[in-house]
Amino acid sequence: MNFFTELREGLLISWSAIRANKLRSVLTTLGIVIGIVTVTLMGTAIEGLNNSFMHSISSIGADVLYVNRFNWLIQSRQEWLNAMKNPRVSLDDFEALQKQMTLAEAIAPDAWNEVSVKYQKHGSSSVEAVGTTEQYQITSGLTVAQGRFLTAAECDGGRPVCVIGSDLATNIFQSASPLGEKILVAHREFEVVGVLEKQGGLTDSRGTDDQIIMPLAQFTHEIWENPDYDLQVKVKSLDQLEDAKEELRAVLRRYRHIAPGDPDNFAINQQDQFLELFHKIAGPIAMIGLFITGLSLFVGGIGIMNIMFVSVAERTREIGVRKAIGAKNRTILLQFLIEAACICLIGGVIALLIAWPATLLLQKVMPAALSPTIVAIALLVSAVTGVLSGFFPAWRAARMNPVDALRNE
Repeated sequence: MNFFTELREGLLISWSAIRANKLRSVLTTLGIVIGIVTVTLMGTAIEGLNNSFMHSISSIGADVLYVNRFNWLIQSRQEWLNAMKNPRVSLDDFEALQKQMTLAEAIAPDAWNEVSVKYQKHGSSSVEAVGTTEQYQITSGLTVAQGRFLTAAECDGGRPVCVIGSDLATNIFQSASPLGEKILVAHREFEVVGVLEKQGGLTDSRGTDDQIIMPLAQFTHEIWENPDYDLQVKVKSLDQLEDAKEELRAVLRRYRHIAPGDPDNFAINQQDQFLELFHKIAGPIAMIGLFITGLSLFVGGIGIMNIMFVSVAERTREIGVRKAIGAKNRTILLQFLIEAACICLIGGVIALLIAWPATLLLQKVMPAALSPTIVAIALLVSAVTGVLSGFFPAWRAARMNPVDALRNE
């Protein structure tokens, strides 16, 4: 008898045994269902958060360098105190980079502050206004859904025009088209020339979906006369990122007259900093979460093992008959392993049928994603749990002496 014949025969016998003991099979499966549901939901939450973070962080751009007064990831009070001594980033720094950098595709200054925005009866008292130039669309990777972005002429002349985020457009214009309309921003009228494509992400706060972008000259005239600027530098090629970073540092150090050996009095930030921090935090959290939910699988596995021991004891005579007519030890072992795996796989399928609508409900309160990978992992975990839980009972059945088994009443 070859392996595939044994496998087919084992499946038939296992299915018959499961059908013959329906209530016991259901109760045995219950523990696995609970375990797989918890593991699956934990996996969907982790993947949803990962996807949402990556989507949010992608707006920063892997090929964009950010010049700030502070490092994004200050880790101590002393670092913060040292950063407070740094001079503010100015438009003079921006002009020096524009003139001297050769590896930059685009450079944009930006400053932001909270303002009130109103259109007719609708408005918001807390909207992030960003003052910048036409290059900001390139450095920030923004896509315009309606209308257009700011032009160089509008930014140089400081015209009262603006581009707004998708959520802001929906909130204050409802279903009407915002293009060409004038909104009141900090008591000054601005004409809406474009609406940005919705970005979404982990949170709407400080996101482009609820922003208003205007020429920097208008921002400094109407909102904040002497802001603390940030500079965004988009590199021509991702391969040149490190070279561009060193060129940027050299230009600023030379312009700011920083002596050799003295530390920078500015910070150059990039996407990798957030990714590194996220992986440091998310990895241990995911491991702890999966360990805790895995405990329920362990309990379910113990239940499977106990039931399989009972099943072996009840079918001792059947095992003796099969071995007496020539069944090998591996055949008996395979039969009970298949039975345990089938019970767990059935539980896994039921768990996924429960986890799917549960994930839809979970998506209403947090990012969650039930991907084909998670489905495959859930079924694989089910099968492995069945094999591991059923191994010792199956091994005991396979090692039985046929004479002793036939004598069993």
